[in-house]
Amino acid sequence: MEAPEREGAAGVTVWYDGGCPICTREVGLMRRLDRRGAVVFRDVSQAGDAADLPKPPQTLLARFHAAQDGRLYEGAAAFALVWRNIPPLGWAGRLAMAPPVLWLLERAYDGFLRIRPALQAVARRSLGGRARR
Repeated sequence: MEAPEREGAAGVTVWYDGGCPICTREVGLMRRLDRRGAVVFRDVSQAGDAADLPKPPQTLLARFHAAQDGRLYEGAAAFALVWRNIPPLGWAGRLAMAPPVLWLLERAYDGFLRIRPALQAVARRSLGGRARR
């Protein structure tokens, strides 16, 4: 069950696809690294009221989104925002915000999104195999 929503120390909120095994694994890692509790993670697939969401659920499920101080980021910029606010990843977030690096990360993220359905299927099969053992 999702922890009750609270404002993170830096006011960062992330919306992610909790039905995606790749996404939940990555969010799990970020949660473990975020010892200050600077980031609030919201599973869009479990969101009860779409009125609480900054965009329609399908839009939030399609790409990674994060917000801080009322500004919504998506894709590579959202990852960079989150990384900047998690101390062990702060250096990566600062580097990722450099325009040429952000441009490259966005192209890579777009490529990942094209193959994401196939990767999700592989991850689900892999997780299912472990669950049967």
